[in-house]
Order: sequence, then structure tokens, then C-alpha cells
Amino acid sequence: MADLGTAPGPGATPDLGAALSAYAAGVTLVTLAEGRDDIGTTVSAFCPVSLDPPLILVSLIATSYPATLLAGADPDAGPVDRFAVTLLAAGQRAIAGRFAAAGRPNARRMLDGVSYQRAGHSGAIVPDGGLAALDCETTERVSAGDHLVLIARVVAVPYVAPAGQPLIRFRGRYPGLTGDPVEA
Repeated sequence: MADLGTAPGPGATPDLGAALSAYAAGVTLVTLAEGRDDIGTTVSAFCPVSLDPPLILVSLIATSYPATLLAGADPDAGPVDRFAVTLLAAGQRAIAGRFAAAGRPNARRMLDGVSYQRAGHSGAIVPDGGLAALDCETTERVSAGDHLVLIARVVAVPYVAPAGQPLIRFRGRYPGLTGDPVEA
């Protein structure tokens, strides 16, 4: 997950990172199976796009290993078009922290002691206990600055929890919500 509170790179707007950290976002876990391994990363740049057709958007740091795989840029791995997204629950803060590490995180090791299932279409690991899980197939890839934006079709929903609080990222922390959720 990008640390938006760091100094901006060349061409970046000063204080943009600080401004964007003031935007509360739900935390997701993106996982994929690439033949040799199970890979995952924590992502807060997730957005529903459309119900018909069912589309979502995920933005990954372009230099991350999951983005390299999903961009088809790893010569040792075949093309990876499928992945799963788990909408993490408030009690899954430790999972989010484990998968926020840079490098090539092995999802099975990161989920040691956590029950999980495999998404039927992507074959990706989906931890139990989230608010919902989506099984996805990439339809578009867009290079956007230092990120890779994926638009994906949701082909299945492995589960939706009947209740629960979301894991939220705000100003570099995971605050809890207070009170009951307000209906829109």
C-alpha cells in the first residue's frame, strides 16, 4: 500500500500525500494464484465501477510484484488475468498489516493460522471473515503515473457477510468506527 505521507517525487504536487491521507478508505486484500505461488497485497485504492456489467477498479503500485504479474511483465510467469478481492473487516487489521509489506509476499504464509478458501474462477486465496469477497477477471489495464489501474469484471462473489464493520485506513492508521452504520 502506498505511503501517501512521504515526500512527493519529481513532478508531484507538494502536500498531495498529506491531503489524500485525509481521505478515509476501506481496506481490501488483492490475491492471485500465478502457478508458482499465491501472492497478495493490501490495497485501499479499490472502487466499485458498475453493477451491469459487474465491474470494479483496483489500483496497485506499478513496481509491486502483484502489479508486475497482473501487467504481464514477469517473463517467468504466464499471463495473470484473474484475481480475488476481499473486503476486509475491522478485525482483520493484522492481515492488512502483513500484506502491506513490500516484496513478493506468499499469501499462504501470510495467512498462517487464518482459515481461507479458494475462489472458483481465479483460484486465488480468499481469507474467511471479511465483509465480502469478489472473484475477478481483468478487462482493462491502465498505466497511471506510478500505479497500474485494473478494471475487472466480477465473475463470482464467494461470500458476503451478513454483518460486520469495515477495516478503514485514515491518516496512515486503522481507526474503528463508532456507533452503528448509518443507512444511506
